[in-house]
Amino acid sequence: MKSLMQTVLGDDWDKLPPALQAHYRFGTTTDTGHMDIDYPRYMQVYLSVLRVCGALVNRSGRRVATVVQKSVVDDRQYWRRTITFPDGKVVRFNSFWVYAGGNEMIEFVNPMLGLQMAAHVADGALHYRGVRFVVKLGALLLPIPEWLVLGRTTIVEVATGPRHFAMDFRLTHPLLGQVFRYAGEFEADSGPA
Repeated sequence: MKSLMQTVLGDDWDKLPPALQAHYRFGTTTDTGHMDIDYPRYMQVYLSVLRVCGALVNRSGRRVATVVQKSVVDDRQYWRRTITFPDGKVVRFNSFWVYAGGNEMIEFVNPMLGLQMAAHVADGALHYRGVRFVVKLGALLLPIPEWLVLGRTTIVEVATGPRHFAMDFRLTHPLLGQVFRYAGEFEADSGPA
């Protein structure tokens, strides 16, 4: 069976290095590593409100231990991120992804709120760019321009070894600049395909 990312990328899937293919392979996977989480102080209240909705992380830190578990149920890929801070505080950031046609997918942070993204491969790296935020009401998807909420979303993932990769997620507002970033290094699951 094809993974969601294989469907999204089509023929470009074969351009991904083994570490990124392992990260996105079909089935149940677990990636382990650490992340740096950073945002301006003025974003704290806003991120805390978003956190109540299931979005993002409202605590910063350096080299924070992170485990990402992925599984597939029907047409959804579930992401369960467990972020454990040095003081023992655990933050969970869960979402599910669905195919949106062409080279796009939507990551929902709850049953109603999602981010539609387009993906492509360039120079062996996986690049995402935000298309829009969406609100799902039944079968209806209402678009919300990125600039109206948090700004432009970009994600870049690069293999750093046969089973290791680095990722960099950024939200950049046209007026406020970078309002959120998390970036880290992970060992991709090496279980059976």
